[in-house]
Amino acid sequence: MKLGLREANQEFSRLVRAVRAGQEVVLTDRGEAIAVVKPLEHRGREKAFQAMVTEGLIRPARQKGPMKLSRFRPLKVTGGRTLAEAISTDREERF
Repeated sequence: MKLGLREANQEFSRLVRAVRAGQEVVLTDRGEAIAVVKPLEHRGREKAFQAMVTEGLIRPARQKGPMKLSRFRPLKVTGGRTLAEAISTDREERF
């Protein structure tokens, strides 16, 4: 299947469906082939992950497990203030 860049951008979900169905999609720019989007080989998730790490496409997490969001503190809005007022007050209290 061939798609021009504009068409691929506008119909990205169609491109993804074609790749999931096992097709290779050739992306073209002004009629010239510039890239191929194709499904990953069926090697299993871990092997595919390791292949992407080896190729430098992704970097693995430094730590295993869920991300720690210890600095996150939800802002409680009380007294009918607007969100902007609550944020402004919270910023003033911090500095």
